[in-house]
Amino acid sequence: MKLLIALLLWALLLVLCWPLALLFLVAWPFLWLLSIPFRIVGGILEVMLAVAGAILLLPFRVAGLRR
Repeated sequence: MKLLIALLLWALLLVLCWPLALLFLVAWPFLWLLSIPFRIVGGILEVMLAVAGAILLLPFRVAGLRR
């Protein structure tokens, strides 16, 4: 569904302002490539926070206390 909405929005942009639509079409792969390191760092931070939370809550789990 997201792809269909994106395609319809791009077609609307193509009708209204075709140079901008073509620029977006050319620039999109480069922007996607630039976002890869940020996604990797975000995933690593998410895992680190999950591990820290598990370590902090470990004594309560061992004691049998629930949230």
